[in-house]
Amino acid sequence: MSHFPASPSFTGFNTPSRVEADIADLAHDGEIPRELNGAFYRVQPDPQFPPRLGDDIAFNGDGMITRFHIHDGQVDFRQRWAHTDKWKLEKAAGKGLFGAYRNPLTDDESVQGQIRSTANTNAFIHAGKLWAMKEDSPALLMDPASMETIGFEKFGGRMTGQTFTAHPKVDPATGNMVAIGYAASGLCTDDVTYMEVSPTGELVREVWFKVPYYCMMHDFGITQDYLLLHIVPSIGSWERLEAGLPHFGFDTTKPVHLGVIPRRDGVTQDDIRWFTRDNCFASHVLNAWQEGSKIHFVTCEAKNNMFPFFPDVHGAPFNGREAMSYPTDWVVDMASNGDAFTAIERLSNTACEFPRIDDRFAGQHTHHGWFLEMDMQRPVELRGGSAGGLLMNCLFHKNFATGEEQHWWCGPVSSLQEPCFIPRSKDAPEGDGWIVQVCNRLEEARSDLLIFDAQAIAQGPLATVHIPIRLRFGLHGNWADAADIGLAA
Repeated sequence: MSHFPASPSFTGFNTPSRVEADIADLAHDGEIPRELNGAFYRVQPDPQFPPRLGDDIAFNGDGMITRFHIHDGQVDFRQRWAHTDKWKLEKAAGKGLFGAYRNPLTDDESVQGQIRSTANTNAFIHAGKLWAMKEDSPALLMDPASMETIGFEKFGGRMTGQTFTAHPKVDPATGNMVAIGYAASGLCTDDVTYMEVSPTGELVREVWFKVPYYCMMHDFGITQDYLLLHIVPSIGSWERLEAGLPHFGFDTTKPVHLGVIPRRDGVTQDDIRWFTRDNCFASHVLNAWQEGSKIHFVTCEAKNNMFPFFPDVHGAPFNGREAMSYPTDWVVDMASNGDAFTAIERLSNTACEFPRIDDRFAGQHTHHGWFLEMDMQRPVELRGGSAGGLLMNCLFHKNFATGEEQHWWCGPVSSLQEPCFIPRSKDAPEGDGWIVQVCNRLEEARSDLLIFDAQAIAQGPLATVHIPIRLRFGLHGNWADAADIGLAA
């Protein structure tokens, strides 16, 4: 019999769901745009069994993929487990076999050396496949129509690194998926691979390089000519793992680096430029682009660590105020002789994270960004508990060309999950389309899917789609047109 711990990660809204389901034509209020014909995929960590060590962090749950098939003014729901090696081994054993987050020293002896991926961080569509991603392992491929698992993608052995990012980018000029793999030669190593995958799913480039120090490299940016990788000191080590500490901890004494890696074959360590700045925290990237010799890299920057479950390595308590992040433009100049940043400019005083753009313009100078906002001035009643860490209670749209900001508040007993942009058509202007996102109804222990006009979010949702089950806090998700994933209306 399963007994989950009575801890915040497993109670209230965070109670494990473990539900696979098919529900046709979800009830909704408002009007679902009839032009929408495709699917929004997202993923949530959802533990199949109670944690082997008695408690755990939410980031370590098994990947559960949700698909919202939107067509003909309706939404159909499908939810399936990602059948990782971990999921299958534990399913057969009837219990948890893998231990703490990214610590194989805590695993049962029977699974030593197995791929530890939970496939719980991103659900991404490329080359007609659904990629269920966890950055400590290869990506897991699934069929986007049936949602059956195919298996881990190692490109027929051509991928020589051990890991594949959970935040790939697609270059609009080539259609290639750009990826990195950190800890590429093994856990806690400073080796990284830069990869490109063709529109048909072939690995067409793999370049190895080293970074200034090992850390969580959760996201990155691309431009036409470069891959941009920020090195922020959420650091880890075998010493931490052997001591039973969380894999990552934040070090406020280390500098932050931005690596500029040429996107071409034959890159050597000497071809990489490393720019350096003072300590800060930054995880997710909005976008990056080139202007002459200057490179702009827009990320959500906080003064201090945003992850309380990866505590300060020097023992300082978590500082919620310093954990608030803001859109910030990091500028470096490839024509400069030194390693200093040219400029660091805050682009908004709205505290926010989970940034998204119109992905058709990745690596180009974009003007629209959508974020999850943390507005601490709004009333908050977390009946049923929080669905995530910091309270994300508003959808925020910034027009960087005009400076206009729009906000939509979800109410005192709700919170929001990452937005996703859907273009109105393949050739629509940048930012012309819709935003979809999941809303956590905390008191009622259920979820809604919200659909907004992307440039008029302050008017509220065009449609609110009611999901009769509770979706746990999810991480990342993406849209695909029906024609690209074999879905008929």
